[in-house]
Amino acid sequence: MKQYQKLLIGFLAGVILGLIGYYFMPQKSYPFMKSITDIFTLTGAVFLRMIFMVVVPLLVSALILGVFELGKGRGLGKVATKSMAFTLILSLMAVIIAVAMTNILQPGVGLTFDKEALASNQGVLAINKNVEAAKNKPWFQYFIDLIPQNPIDSAARAFGGEIIALMVFALMFGYALSMVIKEDDNPFIKMLETVFNASLKIIEWAMMLAPYGIFAIVFNTTYRLGAGFLQNVAYFAGVVVLGLLIQQFVVYALALKIFARTNPWEFFKGCKEVYVYAFSTASSNATLPIALETAEKGLKMPPQISRFVLTCGASANQNGTALFEGVVVLFLAQVYGINLSIESQLVVVLMAVLAGVGTAGVPGGSLPLIAILCVKVGVPAEGMGLILGVDRFLDMCRTTLNVSGDLVIAKLVSASVTQGDIDAAKNIEC
Repeated sequence: MKQYQKLLIGFLAGVILGLIGYYFMPQKSYPFMKSITDIFTLTGAVFLRMIFMVVVPLLVSALILGVFELGKGRGLGKVATKSMAFTLILSLMAVIIAVAMTNILQPGVGLTFDKEALASNQGVLAINKNVEAAKNKPWFQYFIDLIPQNPIDSAARAFGGEIIALMVFALMFGYALSMVIKEDDNPFIKMLETVFNASLKIIEWAMMLAPYGIFAIVFNTTYRLGAGFLQNVAYFAGVVVLGLLIQQFVVYALALKIFARTNPWEFFKGCKEVYVYAFSTASSNATLPIALETAEKGLKMPPQISRFVLTCGASANQNGTALFEGVVVLFLAQVYGINLSIESQLVVVLMAVLAGVGTAGVPGGSLPLIAILCVKVGVPAEGMGLILGVDRFLDMCRTTLNVSGDLVIAKLVSASVTQGDIDAAKNIEC
C-alpha cells in the first residue's frame, strides 16, 4: 500500500470513528473515552513534535543552501522577483474571488446571534487582546522586527511569531556566503547539506508514524466537535470552501497550464500526499519537510529553486489565508448590517493580500490579523466569535490551499527560469 493511501485511510477512519464516538459514546456516559482520547492526544503530539522539531534546522539549512546556490550563479534576483510576482498575483486573485463570492452569495445577511454572549467569549477576548497589542505598536516597528537581533532567540521562538525574522536571517546569511565562499566543497556548505539530509531522515521516521498520528488527530477533533460544529455558519463555511476550490482547480490549474506548460491534474496528483499532511495538521510549517521532499523527488524540481520558494512560501505565501480573511471581513460586515463602500472593500483586498504574506504558518495564525483588518474597516472584531467553532475545519482547508500554492509557485518559477540560469550556480565563480 502506498503512503498516501495509508494516510487517507487513517484520515477517513478518524472521521468515521470520531463521529461514531461523538454521537453514541459521549464522554459523560463513557468515562473510559477520556483515556482513549488521551492516548490519541499523545500519539498525535508525538507525530507532530517529530516534524516540528526539525522545521527550524530544515528551514534554515534549506533556505541558506538555496540562496547560496542561486546567489553564486547570480540567479537569486531573478528567482526572488518571479516568486514574489507570482505570490502577489495569485494572492490578489484569491482575495478578488473572496470579495466577489461574498458579495454575490451574502452568507452573513439575516444571521441572528446573542451579541452580549459573543462579546464575552474567551476566544474573542484573547483575539481582542492581540489586537490592542498590535494597535499600540508603531508602524516602523513591523519593519524593525523583520531583522532578528538574535537569530538563535528567533529560532527558539519560531512558532511564536519569529519565524519570518529567522527566514530573513537565512536569506541574508545565504547570500553573504555566496559572496565569500569560492570553493564548491566548502566544509560549512557540506555541514549544511548534512543538516538538511539528517532532517529529512527524521521526517522519514515520522512518516512511519504518520497514518496513526493523523488518525489520532482527526479522531480527537471529530470526537470533540461532531458533525454539528457548523451550526448556523454552515453557509459561510460553504462559501469559504467553494472559494478555495475555485482557487485550486481554476486559478492554479490555469496558471500551471499557461505559464508552466504542465498538466495541472497530473501535478495535483503528484502532490496528494502533501495535501493529506497539510489538511490533517493545519500547519504550513509542519508540512514543509514533506513538501520539500515531494518537490525534489516526486515533481523533479531543481532543488535550488524548490528550497528557496517552499521555505519562504511556508510563511510568505498564504493564498488560502488571504481568501479566508477577505470572506470573513465581508461576512461580518453583512452580519452587523454594515455596508462597506467600494473604497473599504479595496482596503480589504489590499490588506488581505499583505496579511496573507505575513501570517504565521501554524494553526489559527490568521485570527489576530483578521481582527486587525476588521478594526481597520470599522467592523466589530468580536463578531469573530461566530466563526471560532468552524475555524479549525476551515484552517485545515485553507492550509491545504496554502501548501498547494507554494508548490504551484515553485513549479511556475522553475518553468520560467532557464536551465542555464540554474546551472550558472555551479559554473560562475563569486
